[in-house]
Order: sequence, then C-alpha cells, then structure tokens
Amino acid sequence: MMLCPDRPESDLPWGESDTETLLDTFNGQCWSMPAEPKEGDGQAHSVHLPTLSREEKRRRRRATAKYRCAHATRERVRVVSFNRAFSELRKLLPTLPPDKKLSKIEILRLAICYISYLNHVLDV
Repeated sequence: MMLCPDRPESDLPWGESDTETLLDTFNGQCWSMPAEPKEGDGQAHSVHLPTLSREEKRRRRRATAKYRCAHATRERVRVVSFNRAFSELRKLLPTLPPDKKLSKIEILRLAICYISYLNHVLDV
C-alpha cells in the first residue's frame, strides 16, 4: 500500500522516531497533493485532511517537551504540598518517642485511632 503515489517508498522517513516529524511530512506531502482524476470517471476526487479527535489532539499536546516540563513541575509542587500536610499531621499526633519516624500509612492509622480516642474522651 503506497501512502503517496508521487513519492517513491524509498524516500519515506520510516527510520525517524519523532512522530510529529512523520506526521508533518505526511501532512505536507500526501494530504496537500492535488486531486487526480480516476480513470474513466472524468471527475476529480479530493483528498480530505483527516480531522483529529479530541483524544488525538490531547496526545499531541502532551507529547511536547514544554508540556512534559510543566507537568513535572506541577507534580513536584503537588508532592511537596502532600508531604508538608503529612508532616503537619504528624506533629499533632502523640507518639513515644515524639520524633519517631512514621510512614504515611502509619500516620493515617494513628490519626484515626487518636480521633477515635478523643471522641471517646468527649463522650464520657
């Protein structure tokens, strides 16, 4: 199956790994070709540029280095905020020794137990 009738297959950039370069090559050379009439028909049939779905547009946008860098920065800020919240919660929980290192799940379980204890103290 040939993608571009006017272009030999040996000129196609199959070795390129950059998807956008491949798409740009195909869009620039295959989709914009003038329509050729079919034999015996006498009418020209145009080659339509495929419309991209919302998901395909999203994938292309996410493939850029700028987007990946911005996403990584947002993720770092989110993780720092998450860890800060755990450390503040940890300061409010009583443990022996007070500076004992706890995992996040241990902090959550201890917080649940401590809240239950405080509810019990208020009910009595």
